[in-house]
Amino acid sequence: MTFLAQRDRQPELMDQPGLDHETHRRALAALGKTNKACGVSRAIWRSICAARILPSDGQPLRILDIASGGGDNIIGVAQLAKRHGIAIKASGSDINQVAVDFAQQAANTAGVPSVEFFRLNALEEPLPDGYDVIMTTLFVHHLTESDARELLRRMAAAARRFVLVDDLRRSRLGYLYAWAGGRLLTRSHIIHTDGPLSVRAAFSIPEVSQLAREAGWRDAQFQFHWPQRYLMTWKKS
Repeated sequence: MTFLAQRDRQPELMDQPGLDHETHRRALAALGKTNKACGVSRAIWRSICAARILPSDGQPLRILDIASGGGDNIIGVAQLAKRHGIAIKASGSDINQVAVDFAQQAANTAGVPSVEFFRLNALEEPLPDGYDVIMTTLFVHHLTESDARELLRRMAAAARRFVLVDDLRRSRLGYLYAWAGGRLLTRSHIIHTDGPLSVRAAFSIPEVSQLAREAGWRDAQFQFHWPQRYLMTWKKS
């Protein structure tokens, strides 16, 4: 698999204009299932707690999820916070209205209707301020180097305390997990196709580290979680 030595960005099915809404919703549900199997929300919540940024004045911790898709990751974080008795104000944003509507319905069904979702083009519109934590998952690998660098810079500027990125590792094992795991966990042909394409498009750890430095993330920290994902974080001083 020498093709993994370099990034290879190819159009993914879920990003295509004109995608049938029902097919899109089924793909979002399938992606949520794979994220749950990978423990993404748990990894993010552990990282937030370890950063020691929870407010001590009784105010809720405000978290924004950029390109939130079906909303499963920020919904999972909100559920974990609720389970631990920690007040948060969680929001998700996405450029696609189908995803926004799907995520809001999912939040209501999951018992966390306080999680609100809204439409936002994170590459062209200003990021809203006032959030302690700004996060994004499975988004950076979709971007060109210049767009990824600019997104990281804008996230760091807008967040009050903490920023984090969770994404795929470009590796042989990651490719095999994406190919096999997508077929084991879902029947969505979109996930079957887009999963391996996403791994091929992912940044290597040295590549994303360099982008973070150029975006002003000084001493970004990395954690790795199953199966082949990284969590890059930076705490503002």
